Formats: sequence, structure tokens, C-alpha cells
Amino acid sequence: MKETTVSTPLNRLSPLSVRERSACMCRHGFACSSFEAGHALHLIQARIASATPTEWADAIVEHSDAATGELTVRTLDGATHALWNGGGAALEAPAGTPIALHVRYGVLAVGRTQFNVALS
Repeated sequence: MKETTVSTPLNRLSPLSVRERSACMCRHGFACSSFEAGHALHLIQARIASATPTEWADAIVEHSDAATGELTVRTLDGATHALWNGGGAALEAPAGTPIALHVRYGVLAVGRTQFNVALS
């Protein structure tokens, strides 16, 4: 019986260390490769937001910073929400723009364009 010799050890990485090492492509100016809050909008996220139409809130953008991706919106009932999006939502929605916000699923709609947003 021959013994097999392996010159390189198997490197087993935990999922946590792999996640910590990965970087979203939007940080480098490419299309977003993450579905975390504030990054790319996942198809399922868009579908469940559209399936719950009563949870959309009309709002107005009070502050928009295209360089950082931060937005501040005020709903028509007076609630203020601080949002972040790395995919250009702040470019599409300057201050004064009417938008729709789905707080439960973190979706911002500017006209027909939807963005995944992180709410803080």
C-alpha cells in the first residue's frame, strides 16, 4: 500500500473569515457584488416589497450626499429616516425629490428605479 504525500496542506477557511476578507466591487467603482443592506437590490427583496404595497411611505429627500451615498428623507407623516446606498441613490434623488420608502424591507423608490438602502 502506497502512502500519498501531499505537499500543500489543505487550508480550511471558516465562512466568517471569508466574509471579512471579501470586499464589495462597488468600493472599486464596479457593479455591486453584495446584497447586504445598502448594496445591490435582490430580486426577492424587490418582490416582497412590491407584494406589501400598504407599507410604502411617501417621502421627500431633505439631504442627499452623492459622495458618501447618504440620504435623509422625511415621510409625509413627519418621520425622518437616515439612509445609505452605495449604488447611486443619492445621485438619482437630490434634495427635494419625492420618493417612496419601504422601511420594513429597506427599499427606496425614485420614480420606477428601486434601490436597496441601509436604514440607521
